[in-house]
Amino acid sequence: MKLNVMAVAGLAVLWGVLTLPAVAAENKGHGAAEIRKDIGDHRALAEAHLNAAACLESGKSEKICLEQLAKDCKGLGIGKYCGMKHKH
Repeated sequence: MKLNVMAVAGLAVLWGVLTLPAVAAENKGHGAAEIRKDIGDHRALAEAHLNAAACLESGKSEKICLEQLAKDCKGLGIGKYCGMKHKH
């Protein structure tokens, strides 16, 4: 499972590097620096959520994992669950 997550993360990084010029051209209101910051924020949010998933997989309680998610996402995500709203 960890290998798959790392492979996906690696592909995401590669995609971001390869597509940054095209994204910058499409987002005329944002410069390359702002777009790079947005990309970094998305990666940080994704990492925080992957860590929360790993925490739950390890058998720790949802309360403990969500508390850590809140710490990891401070200043990045919106809302109690770091921008991810659950159905339950």
